Amino acid sequence: MVPLVSSLLLCLLQVPSLGLGAAAAPSPGRSTAAARWRELHGNRSWNGLLDPLDIDLRRSIISYGELAQATYDGFNRERRSPHAGACLYGRSDLLPGVGVAAAGRRYAVTKFVYATSAVPAPESVLLLPLPELRDAWCRESNWIGYVAVATDEGAAELGRRDVVVAWRGTLTDLEWANDFAFAPASAAPVLGAAAAAHPLALVHRGFLSVYTSSNANSKYNKASARDQVFEEVRRLMEVYKHEVTSITITGHSLGAALSILNAVDIVANGLNAPAGGSSTKPPCPVTAVVFGCPHVGDRFFRAAFRDLRALHVKNAGDLVPVVPPLAYVDVAVVLPVDTRRSP
Repeated sequence: MVPLVSSLLLCLLQVPSLGLGAAAAPSPGRSTAAARWRELHGNRSWNGLLDPLDIDLRRSIISYGELAQATYDGFNRERRSPHAGACLYGRSDLLPGVGVAAAGRRYAVTKFVYATSAVPAPESVLLLPLPELRDAWCRESNWIGYVAVATDEGAAELGRRDVVVAWRGTLTDLEWANDFAFAPASAAPVLGAAAAAHPLALVHRGFLSVYTSSNANSKYNKASARDQVFEEVRRLMEVYKHEVTSITITGHSLGAALSILNAVDIVANGLNAPAGGSSTKPPCPVTAVVFGCPHVGDRFFRAAFRDLRALHVKNAGDLVPVVPPLAYVDVAVVLPVDTRRSP
């Protein structure tokens, strides 16, 4: 099995260079993260923060990792269940239900996101109920993640009103990467106005399909996952247009790839500002914090957004971040960890 986010978080909790020991836990009372949040979210590309790993950045990564892990822990993966592929919880119960107490205090889930795929997808990407189950909740879509926003308490602690998009990854090992359609496709659907200047930019066709596909036969995917996220982020940007805001996108494996596409897409299409010029403040920062991220696009895709704020927690020995192996490249700043050496 590919290590899930929890394995990487355990490793971060035990980073020896911090001198905190394995039992040390994040302490909001000691944190200066609220005053430093722009730096922690990559406004200087995390220069000087990774080695040794900054304590506030470590806490921030752990928090987003817990939000990403919730997409695994909240997913019904039992194909014998008529609700296979759905979320096990309602929106208000998800974070408490999966045991993410601190994140559940800081964030409130406002929308569930569902995905389908126009290209054939392996079971590890889209898991559906067994064919003989007549009362299946859906046979075209899967729950793929959620949108959340910082509560008043969370906003005070974080220093701004943070909007989070968390994308679920795959459920099995590397086989999904070999089975899924990794032939390249034009990156134009996520590049917005930049597409004309970067006609050679390509991305993984399978990732793009999960992100952009809709299905008229599915009550959950009349709109694509992309459009569902856009609608909710646009709404939240309007609701909190008079506050300091940020958008953070997180996920592991497939979820990490979707996070990269989503981050680029949001910036390219200006969703990080209220619509229609209803606010005079500048667009808010958009940052992807990803775990075990496969290659998403080629060098021309990377060149289209050289200032992309993306931090990749990359585990030594994990093969997912090196696939697909040909023509695709890394697009994020890498924080290397090694769960094999974790105490």
